[in-house]
Amino acid sequence: MIKLPEQNRDGKKLPLVEDFFSIQGEGFHSGKAAYFIRLGGCDIGCSWCDSPYTWDHKMHPLTDTDDLVRRIINSRSDSVVITGGEPLMWNLDYLCSQLKKYNISGFLETSGAYPLTGEWYWICLSPKRNMNPAPEICKLADELKIVIQDTIDFEWAEKFRKLVNKKCRLFLQPEWNSYEKIIPEIVEYVKLNSAWRISLQIHKYMHIS
Repeated sequence: MIKLPEQNRDGKKLPLVEDFFSIQGEGFHSGKAAYFIRLGGCDIGCSWCDSPYTWDHKMHPLTDTDDLVRRIINSRSDSVVITGGEPLMWNLDYLCSQLKKYNISGFLETSGAYPLTGEWYWICLSPKRNMNPAPEICKLADELKIVIQDTIDFEWAEKFRKLVNKKCRLFLQPEWNSYEKIIPEIVEYVKLNSAWRISLQIHKYMHIS
């Protein structure tokens, strides 16, 4: 985790990039309404990242977690997606404890490169080559989502397929800028490997956040 002043290590303040009420656009829960909280901070540095503006946490204001929870409640959403950046760079115990009080389900999207904090309804694990996820989070993942940019990424996908639990849902997602090139390969791969499903970034097709 990032080293913070003592008063901020309890997760009562988080570096907020943006928050909004929208539709989940990827993976198993595609099409579901959810409140999104995007946190700043990521040192993984994927070349194809679609949100590099999140990487430097100092560029984003530390925001009271209680204020975020109030905004979620006011949206009347029963679900919140915590994404980034890499959200597990931060202590998420307090956020999850507050969500639980209001029966709001927490959905985590993470590379798994940092220790797990918080209690989650759903964990979407999307491992990245620059920093491998911890074995512990592989066992807890509800969903494995592998971004496919090139055919070599199928080997990467199979590596983690062997590490997640048997109930984990498996998704291959084309990297957005490589879509036209790689989607035929993904289609053929899934036809031959039926355990996998294809995840598309449907929010981009709908032109919504």
